[in-house]
Amino acid sequence: MKVAVVGLGLIGGSIAKEIKIRSISSIKVTGVDINLSHCKQAMELGLVDNILDLDEAISTCEVIILATPVDILTTLIPQILDKMNDKQVLIDTGSTKIKVCNCVAEHPKRSRFVAAHPLAGTEFSGPEAALMELFKGKKNIICEKEKSAPDAVALAIKIFQFLGLETYYLPAEEHDKHMAYVSHLSHVSSFTLSKTVLDIEQDESQIFNLASTGFASTARLAKSNAETWGPIFDTNSIYLVEALDRYIENLNAFRKFIQEGNQVEMKKIMLASNKIKPVLQGISSNKK
Repeated sequence: MKVAVVGLGLIGGSIAKEIKIRSISSIKVTGVDINLSHCKQAMELGLVDNILDLDEAISTCEVIILATPVDILTTLIPQILDKMNDKQVLIDTGSTKIKVCNCVAEHPKRSRFVAAHPLAGTEFSGPEAALMELFKGKKNIICEKEKSAPDAVALAIKIFQFLGLETYYLPAEEHDKHMAYVSHLSHVSSFTLSKTVLDIEQDESQIFNLASTGFASTARLAKSNAETWGPIFDTNSIYLVEALDRYIENLNAFRKFIQEGNQVEMKKIMLASNKIKPVLQGISSNKK
């Protein structure tokens, strides 16, 4: 089987690397990327067997996996489906799903497309960030399963299982809403925290000397690629703004109680937030 991976950053590079190395020679992995530097690095790092342009990849590969920024997907997916035959399968890995699913809602080859989102990643980007076992023990979401052909879904799940992912199914709207709460909001928070500290603390050496592991872990996501996350925020703006409104309400309440020296109300907020402990412990246990 021949698989094309379009977009050779962290997610695409990790998918390509895992398939190429673990499948030995049974699957040939083709890389596609408009960034020539990424193409060169992907070949040097052994992530792919060869590099082709998109049209060549469509004409020669049975499976096409898209791992590009989400704002590109709504243009790219219909164009690729136009050129595919009725046996090929197109899979995306985008972090938002409503606009992706809507862009092909009426496409005559909609059934050959599987809308997916592997819930994995790091704060690093580019082919050099590609990792073996990045997806092991993680979850994958497929949206609008009923609109994809059974054989296309089956093949997609087979690939995701090979990568170590467990697949769940959600409507696109539910996916985007929940991702805004548990993923996208945390990235906005980390970007904002880091900018605030850099704005206030002009002595960067003191950040290095005095910041604890708490700051490092909270600010870790601020190292994430703006070229990736800007489009994610934009394509999920409705649910993300809703989450931010509630977050700002809680911040303002906390600020008020700190300003007033009201430890009773501060402790109420902190105790309420402690209820996240068993949730996080459950996540940690599932990773083992």
